[in-house]
Amino acid sequence: MKKSNCDHTVFYKKSDDGILLLVVYVDDIVITGSDITGISTLKSFLHTQFQTKDLGQLKYFLGVEVTRSKKGIFLSQRKYTLDLLAETGKLGSKPCSMPMVPNTQLVKEDGELFEDPEKYRRLVGKLNYLTVTRPDIAYSVSIVSQFMSSPTVRHWAALEQILCYLKGSPGRGLVYKNNEHTNIECFTDADWAGSKADRRSTTGYCVFVGGNLISWKSKKQNVVSRSSAEAEYRAMAQSVCEVVWVHQLLSEVGFQTTLPAKLWCDNQAALHISSNPVFHERTKHIEIDCHFVREKIQQKLISTGHVRTGDQLGDIFTKALNGARVEYICNKLGMINIYAPT
Repeated sequence: MKKSNCDHTVFYKKSDDGILLLVVYVDDIVITGSDITGISTLKSFLHTQFQTKDLGQLKYFLGVEVTRSKKGIFLSQRKYTLDLLAETGKLGSKPCSMPMVPNTQLVKEDGELFEDPEKYRRLVGKLNYLTVTRPDIAYSVSIVSQFMSSPTVRHWAALEQILCYLKGSPGRGLVYKNNEHTNIECFTDADWAGSKADRRSTTGYCVFVGGNLISWKSKKQNVVSRSSAEAEYRAMAQSVCEVVWVHQLLSEVGFQTTLPAKLWCDNQAALHISSNPVFHERTKHIEIDCHFVREKIQQKLISTGHVRTGDQLGDIFTKALNGARVEYICNKLGMINIYAPT
């Protein structure tokens, strides 16, 4: 088997019988693929070399629960979430409809210091791992992660808000369906100068393959942007990096995707920059990002398109939204709760 150049935890083998994939994390292994004979042979080989235990069909891996149904394959961290709520004493708390109240502005040295900073850091770390299957809390967790050194009571209250939101749907997760296409789509967004402390913008994006969400990010940008178009364009460049990586990984292991990948943005000025071959004073300082995005467009790896702000799924990764908006985007992201009463 070959080790992937794109992800060093992935090993693969392509043959006339199909594809064989192996994913390793320390001493936990997942084997999958279309080469049934190859899977059986690999399991037998590993058993002769190591002390292994075959747990059968994948049901649980690193805290992620895997469930199969007529709708598709469902990934969640329900047990992890319930354990977290029990540990923090929030199992009996009143649920809320949003992980962070809209227009919340958190800054450092914001009032009275929280009495147990280590407790704060532990909880943020656990919530960060929960974003593996809960993209709906990615933005709020990225915000509270900025105050690890000296959290305040207000920062702790923001953490409790996230827990109350999780209480409302601990079994919510991601469903993966066979939508009979292999298109790559990415929604990219930015919240210009959203940080009150340093006026840096937040990048948010989500990547779909075959209509299924497979990658997302909410992250404060490294530098201050002087306009909303500049902030959006920096977000576009980061999103294109992710899309290119996804395409390279899938191509390497033998999964054919449909190109060009579609990059959706709701900022017309940023889209104009991506299609305009002429640099001028207003874009000179982001010239490297401009060249990178345009290069991928010229190579036909990427094509851009405008999406209405109301349909911008990247919105949930750049700002705190009201409950109705959170629910709408969660549905579009393919997030469901199979444990909810029907």
